[in-house]
Amino acid sequence: MRTLRVLTMNVLEPRYADGATRRRALAVALARADPDVVALQEVVADDERALAAQGRHVLPHPNRSPDGVGAVLAVRGSVGRVRSDPLRTGARTERTPWCGVVAAEVTYDEPLGGVLVVHHKPSWPHGFEHEREQQARAAASLAEEMFAAGRDRLRHVIVLGDFDAPPDAASLRFWRGLQSLDGLSVCYQDAWEAAHPHYPGLTFTPDNPLVRAGDMPLEPGRRIDHVLARCGMHGPGLRVASCERFLLEPVDGVQVSDHYGVLVDFEVPEREPGEWGEWA
Repeated sequence: MRTLRVLTMNVLEPRYADGATRRRALAVALARADPDVVALQEVVADDERALAAQGRHVLPHPNRSPDGVGAVLAVRGSVGRVRSDPLRTGARTERTPWCGVVAAEVTYDEPLGGVLVVHHKPSWPHGFEHEREQQARAAASLAEEMFAAGRDRLRHVIVLGDFDAPPDAASLRFWRGLQSLDGLSVCYQDAWEAAHPHYPGLTFTPDNPLVRAGDMPLEPGRRIDHVLARCGMHGPGLRVASCERFLLEPVDGVQVSDHYGVLVDFEVPEREPGEWGEWA
C-alpha cells in the first residue's frame, strides 16, 4: 500500500438543518470518496454505527456532550494501541464538554507500514486560544510519546480534525513548527499549505448557506479544519499527492454541513527524506 486517503469533516450535529437528510447525503459522499481514515466531529451514536457498518474500526473520543454529541475516528487497517485524552487543560474547558483527542496505531501493507493517526478536537469558542494552545501541547505530547514507544513499528504520524483555529493562530503555529509552547517543539506539515500555498481554502465560510443560517452569522470565513503530517529532521515522511476541500457543493440538492471537509491523499515517496539521490 503506497497511498493513504484521509478525511476530516465537522458534519454538524443532526438536530440542525434536517440532519437525517444531511446524513443520507453524507453516506453517499463517503461511499464515493472511500477514505481509509475518517475523522468526524459533531456525531452521535447512529453516525458511529454507520461507520462501523462500512467495515471501519470505530474509535470514539473520550467525551460527549450531555445530549450525546461528540467526535469519532474510524479507520481501515489493523489497529494496535489506542490512547485518548479528554484535554481538560483548564477550568474553561468544562464549557466545551466533547473536546478531546484519540490516537491509534494502524498498520497497513508495505511500503506504508505503521501509521499513528491522531484525531484532535480542541475547545471551539472565540477567545479560547489559550486553551487551544494547552490542548495542542497535550495532544502533541501524546503523539510524541506513542511514536517514540512504537519506533519499531511506526513510520508516520498524521494529525487531523476540526482545530477551531486558523493557520496563523498560536496553536497552529505550534503544530506547524513555527513556535514552541512551554518548552515543547514539534513540526507537522500542513497538507493544504503543501498543495495550495497561495490559496486560503476556507472551510468555515459564509459562502456556505448553513454558515449564513447558523449561530455565527457574522463569520468572515476561516480555514479551521486541518490535516497535518509529522516531520522528521529532514521534513515530512509522506508526500501530499492531493488535498482538496470536500463537499463544497450539495449532494442531490442537500448541503451536508456548515463546514467543508478536507480530503487528502498521502503517498509514500520514492526516496526517504535524509538520503541523497542521483544528481548531475
